[in-house]
Amino acid sequence: MIDQASLEKFDSQKMYKIYDMWPKIAKESYFSDLDLVEYEKSDHIIFAGMGGSGAIGDIFSAILSKTSTHVTVAKGYHLPKTVTEDSVVVISSISGNTIETISMLENAIKLNSKIIVFSDGGKIEKICKEKNIPYRKIKKYHSPRASFTSFLYAMLRVLKPIIPIEENDIVQSIKNMENISNKINSNKISKENPSIQIAEWINNIPVIYYPWGLQSVAIRFKNSLQENSKIQAVIEDVIESCHNGIVIWDKKNNFQPIFIRGQEDYDKTKERWGILKEFFNEKNIKFQEVTSEKGNILTKIICLIYILDYASIYLAVKLEVDPTPVNAIEYIKKKLN
Repeated sequence: MIDQASLEKFDSQKMYKIYDMWPKIAKESYFSDLDLVEYEKSDHIIFAGMGGSGAIGDIFSAILSKTSTHVTVAKGYHLPKTVTEDSVVVISSISGNTIETISMLENAIKLNSKIIVFSDGGKIEKICKEKNIPYRKIKKYHSPRASFTSFLYAMLRVLKPIIPIEENDIVQSIKNMENISNKINSNKISKENPSIQIAEWINNIPVIYYPWGLQSVAIRFKNSLQENSKIQAVIEDVIESCHNGIVIWDKKNNFQPIFIRGQEDYDKTKERWGILKEFFNEKNIKFQEVTSEKGNILTKIICLIYILDYASIYLAVKLEVDPTPVNAIEYIKKKLN
């Protein structure tokens, strides 16, 4: 059962309170006094990071996909061979101690690339100070995944000189997030809450279908379900899946389809959604649809993530698990250190 008492009981470290503050944090981060990066625009920007930081790179890739800027998202120990001294490498590690990200930073230093680094301190801050690398310290709230809007909007500010994103689009995304908050936050626990509706619907393994431009939303939702709700989830490109993954529905299984749709999806993508709905209806398979806000790509992405992230917290409460602990991740980190 999802109610205020259960939220207080199972979310022991009050992650939900940070999510309630997401629009405020976004506004404060974007209109902060952080210095802007001093590089000129580059034809190739690399966003390097893991986990919650890596998801921010996915979002920048989506936002910039319709511009002439070539964006690479790097996750792992090494940067791609296409990185040169003319490339801008954006390093983000919310903790500042992510070993894979430290490795990519060292890689960028060896390549003599243009580097800008974001973290909340840690080993990365120390490296940047020792080697005189441009660095911005961003505040962490609760956990890396809960710090999403703090880092995303601080990076949107700092990177303004090199990324072609209109400030009006950024401001609009914050306003829309404020409107969404009034429907999903912890003061709106009711059957009308869109995030609670999603959480109540999920009772098995979600298969998350997405159009190409909203891949970053699907990745983030999968990660949030895994970390917050402690359940497995699968993501599928809606077009590509029709060439392979759709076959899983030919026999009984323990999956649930969820559609993440954009208000202005490409016409052929809309056609595919319609065919999939017919397919599932004929097989009596229930599905859930989550549709974006109207507006620019940043607004669509950030508002979908807000709704779906909060759904993962409410689902954790329904499942009577604490959304904060990530013991398995901590186990791996200790072994690596």
